[in-house]
Formats: sequence, C-alpha cells, structure tokens
Amino acid sequence: MRCSRCWSVTWPTCKCSTVWCVTATARRWSGCFAVPTRLARSSCACWSNSAPARAVRIVCFSGVAILSNVVFELKPGGAVRGRFRVPGDKSVSHRAVMLGALAEGVTEVQGFLEGEDALATLATFRALGVRIDGPEQGRLRIHGVGLHGLRAPAEPLYLGNSGTTMRLLSGLLAGQSFDCTLTGDHSLSVRPMRRVTEPLARMGARIDTTDAGTAPLRIHGGTPLKGIDYALPVASAQVKSALLLAGLYAEGETRVTEPAPTRDHTERMLAGMGYAVRRDGASVSLRGGGKLRAASIDVPADISSAAFFLVAASIAEGSDLTLEHVGMNPTRTGVVDILKLMGADIDVLNPREVGGEPVADLRVRHAPLRGVQIPEELVPLAIDEFPVLFVAAACAQGETLLTGAEELRVKESDRIAVMAEGLRTLGADAEPTPDGMRIRGGGLGGGTVHSHSDHRIAMSFAVASLRAQAPIRIEDCANVNTSFPGFVALAREAGLNIEQGPA
Repeated sequence: MRCSRCWSVTWPTCKCSTVWCVTATARRWSGCFAVPTRLARSSCACWSNSAPARAVRIVCFSGVAILSNVVFELKPGGAVRGRFRVPGDKSVSHRAVMLGALAEGVTEVQGFLEGEDALATLATFRALGVRIDGPEQGRLRIHGVGLHGLRAPAEPLYLGNSGTTMRLLSGLLAGQSFDCTLTGDHSLSVRPMRRVTEPLARMGARIDTTDAGTAPLRIHGGTPLKGIDYALPVASAQVKSALLLAGLYAEGETRVTEPAPTRDHTERMLAGMGYAVRRDGASVSLRGGGKLRAASIDVPADISSAAFFLVAASIAEGSDLTLEHVGMNPTRTGVVDILKLMGADIDVLNPREVGGEPVADLRVRHAPLRGVQIPEELVPLAIDEFPVLFVAAACAQGETLLTGAEELRVKESDRIAVMAEGLRTLGADAEPTPDGMRIRGGGLGGGTVHSHSDHRIAMSFAVASLRAQAPIRIEDCANVNTSFPGFVALAREAGLNIEQGPA
C-alpha cells in the first residue's frame, strides 16, 4: 500500500508515517478505519500487512477518536521571515480532478493539493471508474473518460469533510445514468445542502436528503435534465458550479446570476478545456451537449493558505516574508484588499497568468494595522479568510466591523461563534452579530481554545500566538490536513513557535 501523502510504497515506515498519514489513507479508502485501538497509538502499523482498507469493514470508533484528537501548542511571540510557496489551491485542485475526469484524453496536473479534501475528490473519481496516476509530488495524470464515461460506484461515496466535493458532485452526478449516494463525516453531514438540491430539482434532478436537508445525498440517475435561468439568493461559488456542471448534461441553456461575484475557477477551467462558457455581467451560462478536451493544469498556491502568513507577517514585528506563485484570481483576493485597507504592507510582485489563472509573488512586511468597517462587496471575495482576518482585527488599533457574512455560520463550523468564543478566551473584545462581528483591537493573552474540528479556526489561532502574551493551546486540530498538509512544519520554518502532538 502507498502512503497517501508522500505516495511512498514503504508506508507505514516512510517519513510520513504519522497520525495524519493513517487518517488520510483510511479516508482514501472510503473512510473505513480498520484500526485496532492498541495499534492506533503507534500509527497503526497493522496496515502494512492487512488487506486493502477498502476491503475491510471493521470500524474501531475508539481508534478514530484517538486519531482525530491532535493539539497545537504555541509559545508567544516571534517574527516570520523567508521565502516559500504554500500548498496548491484547494478549489482548483478539486476542479482539475473533476473536469479532467470528464475530458477526452489525458489531463496533466502539477501543484495538486495533497490534502484530505482534494484526496477525497481523487478517490471518488477512482471509484467512478477513472484511472488517475499519482499524486506524486503534486503531479497527476488523469485519463479522462468523457462526459458519459463514468461508471456506477460499488458503494456509497465517502467524501470526508469536503463540502466542495459534495456540492459540485451533486450537480455532476445528477446527469449520469446511474444512482449514487454521497456521504461524509459528522461535520459535513450537518451542513445545508438544500441550497444546491433545490435548484437542481428545478432542472429535473432527483436528489433525496435527510428531513433536515443534509447528507447523505441519494442521487437518482437516468433523469433528463433541462437548463434553467437561476438567480442565486446568496452568493455561492459551490452552488453556481453545481448548476453549471449539471448544465453540461442538460437540454438547452443553463444560466446562473450572482448577487455578488464569487470565485470563477469552474468557468475558467471549462473554457480552458474548450467548452463554450458565456459571461454577461453578473450572469454566466452554457449549453449542454459539448465536449471537454484534456489540458495541462498548473495549480497555483492557495491564497486561502497564504492568508495565514499574510496576517502573521502583518502583525508580528520584524517580519519580512515573500510567498511565491500565489493564485490572484480577482474573485479570491478580498483578503489582500481588506488587509491593505487596514494598513498592511503588501507588495504584489511579478504578476503573470498560468493556465488561465492569474498568479503573483506577495511580499508582506510588518505594519501597524487599524480597525476598519469591511465593505460588504468584499465579503464574497474573502469568505474563507475571515477567521484569520478576525485575528488581524484583534491586533489592530481601533474597531473593526464585519457585516453581510452570515455564510460564515454554515461553514465547517459556525465561524462567527467559534472565533468570537476563542478570541474572548484570549482576552480580545469580540462581539458576534447575526451576520458578522465587531472587534475592538487590543492585546491578546493566552489560554486554551477549541477549533471545533475546523481547519481554518485552528490555523488562525496559531497565527494569533505571534501577538499573544502567554502560550496558546489549540485543541482538535487534525482537520488542518484537509486544506494545508505540512502546516506545522512550514509555520515552524517561517518563525512560529509551534508543536503538534496528541491530546
């Protein structure tokens, strides 16, 4: 069996033989944890001699608990310096696998994010009959099967914690000839799915949810789809993308109108693979019945991951950091715009376009930040970065007010409530509101905060340690690997005093 992180055939004796490696490998094989408790404490050495995990049906819940209980311990202070590249963009990595699988020919991908969410997408398309070579140092070869070449999976598709995978797949699979069930972990299983299943139903899709409108999603194939003209009630790139993917299989035109701009990676990649996509103001449309051509895809560094270091360098005295090859898609750069409004010293260097996506190097140096009222038009452009922006606000002079961000309450956690709770634990003046937060800047102390299994919460509080007056302990951090494998090592290299271990 290969290691799901470094892809070594020597797993579990490879350098990645850690608790994360075990959980990621288990999740690759449809989330089946064949892990005796006594061996979970030693990185589950039994895996090397066992049958492939996907053929095993023994689930050890105590083993799962042990594997998921990871803590970060951080000493206060420090500065961040250096020059490096953060992992590949999660959104682009998901779409590269999905569209590469539906294309005709072999799609070559480099810079693929080997985090748990993107690996869940990769494992899903293997289960749907697509041959995918890799990942090996971020490289994939996807042997596309065309729009109508997917095969029915042998069992329900387990997507881990990946909401992007579930929502986009709901549209893509609605146009197939076979039935399919999508499941996920506890966090994903309580996230709202009606926002995507209801407009898909208007196209003719038949998708069953729980009474609460959550996963598992049971998708009934073989139903003809028809294009619709749909106005999104809330800006959502995931819903927009799900409808466009369903539109590939629909009769007529599918048109989606946004109340505010959202990330447009799906549209860019479709166009890059030869599919006709039309943008008309706030609307994007396509017609069914076309074909996708295989392409070479260079995944840029994820600006959402870069955001942690942009804030870290901004708040820590003596910092001077350059982040290389960062994706600068204009629908994603709200974090840079907001930090600049707060007074951050960020230079955009060597701007260029790679594979249809704008990229640049970002140099950021320490600068005193000031509180601001965040313009609501920037909210959709920074929706994933607000946890760490809340940390920046807590370190700024004056008051910062965020409104129009109710979407934060239905992410991997209620990010408004969880961040407010954690900031107050650290001594910050943070007042949650129904659609945002009011933060009055000042000093940060120390203490124990809980990430609620939310990767962005955990990394945000790690950044807060740079301005803390006492140590910070962050609980339940295993999910950091959904988006940022290697975060602890890179943060330590940059200058954070961080250690990771079991609870």
